Parts: sequence; C-alpha cells; structure tokens
Amino acid sequence: MQIKRLDGLADYQATFDAMRAFTANRTTETEDELWQVEHAPVYTLGQAGKPEHILNPKNIPIIRSNRGGQVTYHGPGQIVLYPLINLHRVQLFVRDYVNLLEEAIIQTLAEFGIRHAQRKEGAPGVYVPYQAQGMPLDLAKIAALGVKVSNGCTYHGLSLNVSMDLSPFYGINPCGYAGLQTIDMFSLGVEAEWQAVADSLSARLIHLIEQHQAIA
Repeated sequence: MQIKRLDGLADYQATFDAMRAFTANRTTETEDELWQVEHAPVYTLGQAGKPEHILNPKNIPIIRSNRGGQVTYHGPGQIVLYPLINLHRVQLFVRDYVNLLEEAIIQTLAEFGIRHAQRKEGAPGVYVPYQAQGMPLDLAKIAALGVKVSNGCTYHGLSLNVSMDLSPFYGINPCGYAGLQTIDMFSLGVEAEWQAVADSLSARLIHLIEQHQAIA
C-alpha cells in the first residue's frame, strides 16, 4: 500500500473530489493508497447529516460529503487518514474494516502513552476517560470515523486529534451528540509531532490489514 502525504493544509472539497475520482477510476489492478492529510478548518456533514447539529459555525465553511456519520470538524493539528482500499482484495467486510480503523487508533494512542482509549457501544470512534474541570468523569472523543464504500472500495476514513484548537467543536454537536466532550493528545499531556503520530497510525493500520489478510 502506498502512503501519500498531502502537503500543507489541504482544502477539504478538493481532497474529497480527488478521493472520489480515484475510487471511480480505479481498476482491480490499482494499488491501494493511504493519504495522510491535515485540513484547513472545515465542518463536514455526512450523507445523512442533520444541519441542526451545527450550532454556531462562525466563519468556518460547511461542506456536505457522502461519508457516513453526522457532523465533525477538521482543522490544523488533527491527523486525517484516508484509506483507499479494495476491501475484496484484502478480504474485509465493512464491519471488520471499521473495527481495524478503531484498533489502529487505540494501539497508536497506547504507543504514545494513552493507555485507556476505548470503543463506545453504538458510537463509532475512539474515546478516552476524561474529567473536565468541575465535571464528572466521562468518555471524551479523541478520534472520529466516517467511511464510504463504493463497489467494494473505501474512501473517507478517520481523524485523530493530536494538538489542535478544540473550540470549533463547541460550535457543533460532534457526530450528532449534544454535549459530547472532545479532546486531543496534547490535552492529555502528550506532546507529539504530527508526522510521527501519522506515520505510526499508518503503519499500524497497514499491519492490521496485512495480518487480517494473512489469516483470512
């Protein structure tokens, strides 16, 4: 699988169009790719996303895409990975694929010292126990998922908050959940380089896919 880093703060619409074109034009022989992206600030709505979950966007653009899920925010300091994978070739069902995305995030966070990251029943993504000042201990979201599968091939993917301005999340109901706390690695005491985390996450995802394929 080829890893491709998009330079600078990538425009979401242009990246979305490029993913869609790649997927539409690929053949059974096309090599899978994994795009590492850091986006300019943007809110994105999933295919069935409800606009009422956008509370106060201020000057941040809003773009509707065809991924699953509700509304989320992308911005500087957040890793976005777009796996462009032929699921048939790697012998993965969609549910298994989503599980591998979450597992790659959990393993990466553990590598950087965040050892209690976990899934949450009925709410795709990865969460960590976190107690905001004056609030009870709860699960805060540190990584989000939103995928699209077309003719057995994936695009869109996952986002992991490394070190970012989290205030835009207060302008939405993240992933459609009112009051959902969002967090990043920096707020949990981890100072890590964006590229180092992106490379670790990419390597772990590729390893998990190859591991699955070897035993399938």
